[in-house]
Amino acid sequence: MRILFSLLTLLASTFYAQENRDLEFYLDKAQVMDITSDGYNLWFATNGNGIFQYFPSSGKWNQFSTQNGNISLDLFYCIAANSNFVWAGSTDGLFILDRKTGNWTKRKFSLGGQLSNWIRSIAYDEEKNVVWIGRFKYLTKYDLTTKKYTDYDLTIRNNEKTNTIKSIRVEKNYVWFGTEAGVHRYDKSRNLDDKDSRKFYDIKNNSFNGEGEQVSINTILTEREYIWFGLDEFVTPERPDFNVGGLYRFDYKTEWLGLDASKGLPGNGVYDLERTGNYIWASLYQFGSSTKETFGRGLALINRVNNQIIPIRDDRIPRSIYSIYFDGVNLWLGTESGLIKVNFFNKLAQWSGITANLKLR
Repeated sequence: MRILFSLLTLLASTFYAQENRDLEFYLDKAQVMDITSDGYNLWFATNGNGIFQYFPSSGKWNQFSTQNGNISLDLFYCIAANSNFVWAGSTDGLFILDRKTGNWTKRKFSLGGQLSNWIRSIAYDEEKNVVWIGRFKYLTKYDLTTKKYTDYDLTIRNNEKTNTIKSIRVEKNYVWFGTEAGVHRYDKSRNLDDKDSRKFYDIKNNSFNGEGEQVSINTILTEREYIWFGLDEFVTPERPDFNVGGLYRFDYKTEWLGLDASKGLPGNGVYDLERTGNYIWASLYQFGSSTKETFGRGLALINRVNNQIIPIRDDRIPRSIYSIYFDGVNLWLGTESGLIKVNFFNKLAQWSGITANLKLR
């Protein structure tokens, strides 16, 4: 009886929110690395607890994990979904859920060796019906219509880091591929094999304001007039300008705006970005040049109208926030020790001192 009671208590703390009016807490102690939606349900990739599916209409949860025997791995870093499939990236290849059968399969890639099976970013392009798979080495496109995988080498100027894909963002006309040494912009109307279909941005020609030795693109966010890039921070005493990090806004032409700790950001490393109305949400970290460790620096709001930076301080929220997702009603925070759902009309208005334009994208 005691064992049964303990199991029920554990399940309650894992799947059900703690009572709280402005913040709700789920998946206790899980590292939530990425969040996506299939249009109806939410999906969460975790580092150690498998994959969770949440049904907003009923409030129910479903977990795929080795403990439950319905998937062969628990360590995931990124996730994408549509009505028929879910794609999850791991250090051991691509996992695919066929939602009709309920079965997961695994896809391994031979080009690039074992490291190339570290999947760090996935994006589904609904218009083209393709999945973009960002690997530690090489980019892969999976065409759902032809069921064909195609690998691409995006190396620029013999720099292998320009072919290590960290982030992907799909737009109407372009797809952006962020790497450890810059970002590729791909014109979707052309064949990716055609080098003229791509334009590459790094610190040359004053892109990213020419700051640092190179730029590692950790996250990308698009909006009506601008595209935002959240950078990795990685500096050492020997190379203090290697990856200086920061948040950059680009007008798609020539103008770059840079924001960093000197302008009020709580940290120069950017885990993730999200947008609600006139505000950009950034989850941040600081890299310790001596310890070689990252230290979470919480959340910050950036006003898109005047670029004002508003640090968010709430002791209930862990400092390391790996993913941010706005579902149109709630803001979800994937943290180092669980998942948080934020009531938009209560807490965010208090944090920022604004109410009118937080709701709409």
